[in-house]
Amino acid sequence: MSLSEIYQQFLYGMRHTTVLEYIAVFTGIASVWFSRIEHILVYPIGLISTIIYTYLSLMGHLPGEASVNVYYTIMSIYGWILWTKKDAAQHHVVVIQHAIRKEWGQHFLFFGVCYIGIFSALTWLKSIFSPEIIPWADAFASATAYTGMWLMAKKKVESWYWWIATNIASIPLYFIKGYVFTSVFYFILLLMAGFGWAEWNKRARQAKHIPAP
Repeated sequence: MSLSEIYQQFLYGMRHTTVLEYIAVFTGIASVWFSRIEHILVYPIGLISTIIYTYLSLMGHLPGEASVNVYYTIMSIYGWILWTKKDAAQHHVVVIQHAIRKEWGQHFLFFGVCYIGIFSALTWLKSIFSPEIIPWADAFASATAYTGMWLMAKKKVESWYWWIATNIASIPLYFIKGYVFTSVFYFILLLMAGFGWAEWNKRARQAKHIPAP
């Protein structure tokens, strides 16, 4: 595809962006902003975006994306509860921290299981009624998102690595499938994820009294 064709597709996609998609994008951006500064509004604001995207994905016959947003919705409720939980001294139970070496293995195992399961399901769905599906790419974007959301609920700094991978994979995927404004949305999220990692890494180091490099 030439640059001219990409530009024309971009203009066409932007002209046909629905009000719901605009709402989903802007609430999604706000949610990531609140996540970066560790504010509880990340979850209620994010729920608006994930619920709308679940609907849009189902209407667009994109089961992989729909499953991701259903998972986001469930994990948003879980994260909301976890982030507000306090101990007897009224200190938050979950704090921003780095994962230990053993946890890294658990993260990759979780990603691997998710990828295999999603890839298998999408390959079957593609042959039945959803030719728009790109199993290997959709499964990668979904599995990294599943892992990122799980780790974000636990306030692990490493969640941002998975979000960066999700955003990189999602930019071309949504563009190809006609959701141009959502593709732009993921580009913005990619930039925000870099700042999010820097902020969480700084807070985790300060919590351990380790000076930042």
